[in-house]
Amino acid sequence: MIVRLRIAALLIVVVIVTLFMAPLQVVALRFDWRLRRRLPGIWHRIACALLGVRIHVNSEPATGRPLMIAANHSSWLDILVLSAVADVVFIAKSEVKTWPVFNTLARLQATIFIEREERRKTGDQVNEIGARLAAGEIVVLFPEGTTSDGNRLLPVKTSLFGAASAALPASPEGVVLIQPVAVAYTRAHGLPLGRFHRVLAAWPGDTELVPHLSGVLKMGSLEAEVTFCPPIPFSASSNRKAVSRLVEEEIGTALHATLRSPR
Repeated sequence: MIVRLRIAALLIVVVIVTLFMAPLQVVALRFDWRLRRRLPGIWHRIACALLGVRIHVNSEPATGRPLMIAANHSSWLDILVLSAVADVVFIAKSEVKTWPVFNTLARLQATIFIEREERRKTGDQVNEIGARLAAGEIVVLFPEGTTSDGNRLLPVKTSLFGAASAALPASPEGVVLIQPVAVAYTRAHGLPLGRFHRVLAAWPGDTELVPHLSGVLKMGSLEAEVTFCPPIPFSASSNRKAVSRLVEEEIGTALHATLRSPR
């Protein structure tokens, strides 16, 4: 009963905060105010606090622009965590548009939706990502293309880095920075999460959303560690496959190091 009351109270507070902030964000998006980049971060920090998600950050986002973050992906929690530590926008698959609640939150954060099956739209989608990067926004890419169990990094897809090329013409120095980032869930209630229990925070494969969301809400205390690796310069002469291998190596090394020796 106590757990249910806590969850109900949490959801009520989230709804109240959202109803207060959403209209302001809609106006900020409409007039392209800089505030539109900051409000989502405030909302996500509040959400993390209410969920009991404590975040530890190693290093910081690169200061140079254009900047694309390439991060591992194990759960919808990654979006909350990354948004709480940096003013970012995300690249998401078009299916997110059909998810209740999440679709509204994604639109309010000006998420870039891509339709992987619609090849005729690929050029427009890449150009949009390039334009957002050129405008100084930090765009987050999950290059695995799906979620893992949180214990490992899945192969990085090279095709997704085409967006970096689209931003090159607008870069004064002809370089786009790609920063590998590792997100690891390390503890629950102060106790280390092993390989078996880390899936409590992850949302891999065909796991249904509602039971997983319920499990996270019941958990009540979770620690995440975010590691920003040194940015990798991407230019017109860069080899996309070589860059993706380097990104995969950096994320994998940081992820495994964190899981072995968390804070």
